[in-house]
Amino acid sequence: MRIIIALVVALTSSAAFAGTSEGYGMGGWIAKFQPEIDRANASGELFRIKGHCQSNCTLFLGLRSVCVERSATLLFHAGHDRQRNINAMSTQRMLDAYKPALRQYVLAHHYMDTLEFHAIPGAMIIDRFGYKECPRG
Repeated sequence: MRIIIALVVALTSSAAFAGTSEGYGMGGWIAKFQPEIDRANASGELFRIKGHCQSNCTLFLGLRSVCVERSATLLFHAGHDRQRNINAMSTQRMLDAYKPALRQYVLAHHYMDTLEFHAIPGAMIIDRFGYKECPRG
């Protein structure tokens, strides 16, 4: 019986039901992302950035319980409006989600100046910018 209870507890832990960036990896408009950001922050559950994560998907870096898989690739660019005009408010929203070291890096390398994608591997996000590595499994 104790084994069954332990198994149930393990399966219902926040790590077992962690949110992920899957389904959000190609970016999109803030209206798609904000509800998931709010839900993940309210729950406090581990949120896993995995695979391809571009544009507004990088907002998940601002979650209080975020982790990044080493194999992930995050792609950064300037924020824009629906007509693809660079928008300072959208760009700043993304920058505000990043830790200071990452923010400084993307600004220094002009990643947020254009709509061109600039990739940073998950391993670098972890090792250089101090984001938590996701547990295996």
